[in-house]
Amino acid sequence: MDCVFCKIAKGEIPSKKAYEDDKVLAFYDLQPQAPVHILIIPKEHISSAAEITPQNSGIIAHIYEVAAKLAKEKHLEAGYRIVCNVGKDGGQTVPHLHFHLLGGRSMKWPPG
Repeated sequence: MDCVFCKIAKGEIPSKKAYEDDKVLAFYDLQPQAPVHILIIPKEHISSAAEITPQNSGIIAHIYEVAAKLAKEKHLEAGYRIVCNVGKDGGQTVPHLHFHLLGGRSMKWPPG
């Protein structure tokens, strides 16, 4: 498999880690869209949120637990955004489930 996020999770491609455990890896985005921009990925390859099943859905809860922990550590008490793009039309550029944790500035809606 030629998945860049799988390679990052395995340590084959370096990343600036924000958090890691046996299920997920969180690392800083190379092209940040906010002062805090961390990607949270499952280590298991799941192509997108469209591939969530009863067998693998527990990872979503764990990812949100990690996001809350990171938000506290990064002092994002005023608020933050968690984004998960799905598919090409949804803006997903890497076919591996991932969540963007964005904070450190006021977020606008709709995002532009």
